[in-house]
Parts: sequence; structure tokens; C-alpha cells
Amino acid sequence: MSKIGKISISIPEKVKVVLAGNIINIEGPLGKKSLDIDLEMFNLDIKDGKEISIKPKKIDQNSKRLWGMNRSLINNAVIGSSTGYEKILELVGVGYRAALKGKQLNLQLGYSHDINYDIPDGIKIEVEKQTTLKISGSDKQQVGSVASKIKTYRKIEPYKGKGIREKGQYVLKKEGKKK
Repeated sequence: MSKIGKISISIPEKVKVVLAGNIINIEGPLGKKSLDIDLEMFNLDIKDGKEISIKPKKIDQNSKRLWGMNRSLINNAVIGSSTGYEKILELVGVGYRAALKGKQLNLQLGYSHDINYDIPDGIKIEVEKQTTLKISGSDKQQVGSVASKIKTYRKIEPYKGKGIREKGQYVLKKEGKKK
């Protein structure tokens, strides 16, 4: 039995969930999301527009694997359309800074050139200080992939800890060479 799949999903008041065929449409104040659910394998119950539960029709190895994943995808879409997701990135290093220029994020990361990152649709990036970025959006996967892409521009260096990191991320520092 899937421990995650058994848990029912509560729907906030602002979010509307509609099942149309195999597609579940979730609409809230921050956006819309459509998910394709295999109804030949799962039963989807929407109770009074307040709770969603998903159960497999027959329990076998394959349905056990997909049960928790489908429940998590629906839950992430509900949370994303009501409150949204955000990640905070910190630029650590002398001269590292970020600025917004229209729909582009301009990063100065100690290279001989500036890096211009095109912000995708559905993602909002705020530069709070010159060294702090706040990435927010309604799609958890998209917010994570944008944060990951920005982090690859300057990976964390293990001796001084310079680079782009998430807020609160632990960096294992190495000891320098001895005389």
C-alpha cells in the first residue's frame, strides 16, 4: 500500500477542481494546471469540492508505484494554484550581483562577460538585494528547474564557498593546503 497515496488532498476555498474525461483541471488565484490521470487504473473521488482522494482499481506492483506519484502531482498542482512555490537563491562572492532588465535576468558572476538569462513564462523573479534572487511560480517543477539552471552558471566552490546557492543550503568546505 502506498502511504502517500492513501492521504486525501484538501482543496482550499479559492481553488476549483473539475474532472473532464481523463483530464483534471485545477484553477486557482495564481494560475491553471491540467493533469492527465489514467482513469482505467485509478478511481478519483472529488467530495463536495473540498477533498480529492485517489485509489487504484486493482492493486499490483505497477499501480502501487504510480499511486503515490499521481497523488503528489495533484497535490502539487493544488498548492501551486493557491499559494504557489518559491525558491530563494544567494550569490556569494566579491562582485557577484544580479539585476533585472525587462524579461531578462542579468548576472555578473566574475566572468569576463555578463550572463543574460531569459525568464520563462509562468515564472516571476525578484531581485531583493543585488545578491538575493527570489524565484516564484505556480508550477513546482518549473520553479525548481529555473533555480537549478541559474545555479549551474556558478557552482559552489569548496574552498571559499563562492558561487550561487539556495538559502539555507549547507556547503561542505575543504581545508586549504598546509605548509
